[in-house]
Amino acid sequence: MHSEVMPAYSAEQLAELLPLLESADSVELKLSVPEVRRRSAVEGLRMDPIDAQIRQVVFLDTPDLALNRAGVIVRVRRVQGKPGDSVVKLRPFSQELLTPALRRSRNFGVEVDAMPNGFVCSGSMKAEVPDATIKKELANGRLHRLFSKQQRAFYSAHAPEGLELDDLGVLGPINLLKLKFTPPDFPGRRLVAELWNYPDGSRILELSMKCLPPEAFQVAAQSKAYLASKGVDLFAEQQTKTRTALEFFAKELAGLGVERQ
Repeated sequence: MHSEVMPAYSAEQLAELLPLLESADSVELKLSVPEVRRRSAVEGLRMDPIDAQIRQVVFLDTPDLALNRAGVIVRVRRVQGKPGDSVVKLRPFSQELLTPALRRSRNFGVEVDAMPNGFVCSGSMKAEVPDATIKKELANGRLHRLFSKQQRAFYSAHAPEGLELDDLGVLGPINLLKLKFTPPDFPGRRLVAELWNYPDGSRILELSMKCLPPEAFQVAAQSKAYLASKGVDLFAEQQTKTRTALEFFAKELAGLGVERQ
């Protein structure tokens, strides 16, 4: 076993990370589990799939991922037994973009995603959307109706010029299972497991934990030590759920465009 739980960030990375933590509302520690270790991780952490919640996600972008290249992510999510939501996210998000109006908004949040191989700051404008509205407007192509006035203004300020919400293509849906649980031997720390099931049969299992920025380093050290004790591979190559989904469905969307010509 490695003498360290996980390689530390470099001095340059820490110099970049610390200012981000000062302006962030929360930190989410993330780790993807390779397929060969997935079953042992589920058993070691005593995850019960029966307690998982079904969710369905679609992303909105162009076939060449123009939004993603501009650092904009637009997502709509359905949740089993609950209202869904929509989000317009900037990733990466810089402190210079944090205006007083955004800071005051209860619908806007700044979060640092920390992974074994790096970190990124994002700024997200969210809104709750009834499930019936999501199904109706996705079917009708009236995508702008899935977003609040605040979200539309945020989108217009950062999306490529001339690219309206209704011009975007629907990338998805992708079905996933989300499980929130507290391991009995790791009291006081709630973990989240998400299993994303892609149409080609591939899957990504991601473990995550949220905390406040001032406690990020302590929680990271505790969680890494705990996961290592359960045999979770902390040095495995990391996979990102969103990027994988965008690339998969963008190819599909581009193919449909060719067929229609």
